[in-house]
Amino acid sequence: MSATWYECKVKYRKIDEASGVQKVKTEPFLVDAISYTEAESRITEEMSVYLMDNEEIKITNIKVANYAEIHPFENSDRWFKSRISLIAFDEESGKERKTNLYMLIQGNDVKEAYENTFSVMKDSMGEFTIPAVSESPIIDVFPYFSGEENEAERLEKFTALKNSVPVNLSINEDLEMADVLASEEE
Repeated sequence: MSATWYECKVKYRKIDEASGVQKVKTEPFLVDAISYTEAESRITEEMSVYLMDNEEIKITNIKVANYAEIHPFENSDRWFKSRISLIAFDEESGKERKTNLYMLIQGNDVKEAYENTFSVMKDSMGEFTIPAVSESPIIDVFPYFSGEENEAERLEKFTALKNSVPVNLSINEDLEMADVLASEEE
């Protein structure tokens, strides 16, 4: 099951590093979640670490992010959005087709982010180009699992939540036939 990333814009009080004064800021964060409701719950839980006892956050926006993959790198402090163009040859038309996908890559500058993107993609089977790397406004990324051993409780919670979402893959043949007949009459 691939991860669904939600970009959550959060308004909260933060101490400005330059002036040392506490200011209200709205910043985007990324969380791995199953639904909008869970994304809201997770960002509230994750942001509680940054808040004082009586402070609250306000979530101003939640949207599904269009990142195919997220790649953190050690000793890097900023996130960059890399556009990768996968190049495929269309046998029927005889032309090259490009399909774009976006990755969120960590780096200290654009050059390092490009190099990190290339190192992630170098083992891919097909041809690709990296036409754009730009700094992302994302402040932090909160994956469901970080790979640490003490995440058994979170895994159980995730499995229970995943199992609570109904998945019905059966087809009602009567309704399907009615749809087919209705579309033929139009």
